Amino acid sequence: MRDTIFCVFSVLTTLVLAIISLRYVTDFYLLSFFYSFQLHLAAAAALASLAALLVKRHWYGLLMLGTSLALAVHGIVMTREFAQPAVDDNRPVLFRLMSFNIENDNFANGAAIADMAIASGADVVNILEAEPVLSELPRLLKTYPYYVGCGIGMKECDTLVLSKRPLIEPRIRSLGLLWRNRLTISTVDFDGHKVNFLTAHLTKPYYDEFYGLELEDLAAIAPTLPGPLVLAGDFNSSILTPGVQDLLRKQGFATVSVEPATWPIAASAFGIPIDHVFARAPLRLKSVRRIADSYGSNHFGLVAEFTIDP
Repeated sequence: MRDTIFCVFSVLTTLVLAIISLRYVTDFYLLSFFYSFQLHLAAAAALASLAALLVKRHWYGLLMLGTSLALAVHGIVMTREFAQPAVDDNRPVLFRLMSFNIENDNFANGAAIADMAIASGADVVNILEAEPVLSELPRLLKTYPYYVGCGIGMKECDTLVLSKRPLIEPRIRSLGLLWRNRLTISTVDFDGHKVNFLTAHLTKPYYDEFYGLELEDLAAIAPTLPGPLVLAGDFNSSILTPGVQDLLRKQGFATVSVEPATWPIAASAFGIPIDHVFARAPLRLKSVRRIADSYGSNHFGLVAEFTIDP
């Protein structure tokens, strides 16, 4: 009986470890979902290995435990690669950004989301899957008189960018081949500092090769925007996925040391960060916090504060 239980634990744990270890061999799109959960799956595999060792002491149990811990540690190392140095609390905030995928059928909470955005104090607000706040747009425009999306630049109401200050040359692009008009490009002048904004809504990474094409488009567009640059939105992947890492590494983007988990909302702080706010020097993130209430969405929103190097 002990041998059977040990065998079951070993087979299941080996399968999990094999799946997340394949990231070091291939960036196969069907496995991208699992790559985002490397830390979670490695921790689960470590616990399963300990359970197997409690049932039966065997060298293979120790091997599984060691492999699990190695994958977990390397997952932490990979997230730290893109963590910018902490910003002094005394440095003034240049602007505040809110970014939130509110879910496109979340009409019951549209008014509450608009109230929250107005009260957030954000200078720029990104709302993805924005149809539920379309009816609230006249009220939002009293606080954010400048916007692109939802009738401006596109007929659809997927990506909406609102600003208290004029948007300089706002434009909308499509990413990849699957969805239209899911990238907005704009510039805002904050007291003499012109900051470029990319607001992106990427597809799910396991939808064939479309996700990789969207990342390629972002990698082509980012270098055309010189100076301070913000890349924010719903990536549907954590920064543990190889494709996202490649984008951040090559384009010089950084984020906070610990990104808030935004999905699934049922997991709360134990979920994964698939909604991101990235900054490129000389712009720096002073803080990124998760909005406490999901307001009926299947994502948590984010509020970020930025400063800029002299």
